[in-house]
Amino acid sequence: MEKLIECVPNFSEGKNKSTIKKIADSIKRVKKVSVLDINSDPDHNRSVITFMGAPEQVIEAMFQAAKTASKLIDISKHKGVHPRIGAADVIPLVPLKNVTTAECIELAKILGMRIGKELKIPVYLYEKAATREHNRNLSNVRNIGFEKLKRLITTDQKRSPDFGPKNLGKAGASALGVRNFLVAFNVNLKTEDLNIAKAIAKKIRERNGGFKHVKALGLNLKSKKCVQVSMNFINYKKTPIFKVFKKIEQETKKLGIKILESELIGMIPKDGFKNTSPQKLKLKGFSNKRFLPI
Repeated sequence: MEKLIECVPNFSEGKNKSTIKKIADSIKRVKKVSVLDINSDPDHNRSVITFMGAPEQVIEAMFQAAKTASKLIDISKHKGVHPRIGAADVIPLVPLKNVTTAECIELAKILGMRIGKELKIPVYLYEKAATREHNRNLSNVRNIGFEKLKRLITTDQKRSPDFGPKNLGKAGASALGVRNFLVAFNVNLKTEDLNIAKAIAKKIRERNGGFKHVKALGLNLKSKKCVQVSMNFINYKKTPIFKVFKKIEQETKKLGIKILESELIGMIPKDGFKNTSPQKLKLKGFSNKRFLPI
């Protein structure tokens, strides 16, 4: 039976098209791997590449991508509104077909050990691959940012990596994990008031008593002269996108502002728009190619 896993690495570069292309090309050169989507954002200064394939080939492709990113991205010079700790910032592995979570965890350890040893990049295992409870939640690993992590990694035992050196070079560190499929969905608001986006994000995210299985941040998009509610739907079946979108609509109406548009980062399963549609969600630039082909 054919085995398939998905990898959705986030790289800390969203402006330099040449760098993004070289990283994507390093993935494409590995046989039996398909690049499904490339999404770059200059304000986040971040690119998300979605690819899938046979487990061993996906791991090889991800190592090559991390290697390329480590050569081309100097995280110490990186500026963007999204939290980050490294060039190959976040590396999630997702079991898709005929692959267990346990198998993916073993693959994550193999990849993490190789990145740590050969590339000299600290690696933190998160979510289902986490070896420490503190690192299970990705935000605990990444939200302190590169600069603070650089100071703490040498002295704070809690910040000690699972693999690689206890110091940060220009490629920073990587968070490597195993998780279920999630939907990355953002809503842009017709205002430049960042406090509004932050307040709405606080109301809808699970951590502050909002919707279960939803993570959210309020971010400023200078290039678009607007603010954004950036979200991850950890379980889109239990908390559908349309319910959260409706809540955001209600909150913006109270404040007398409008939703400018929404955007999907990466792919979405075919049942991701159940009880709604891309049009109702004001989703820009959507095509059926964005549906996960499985």
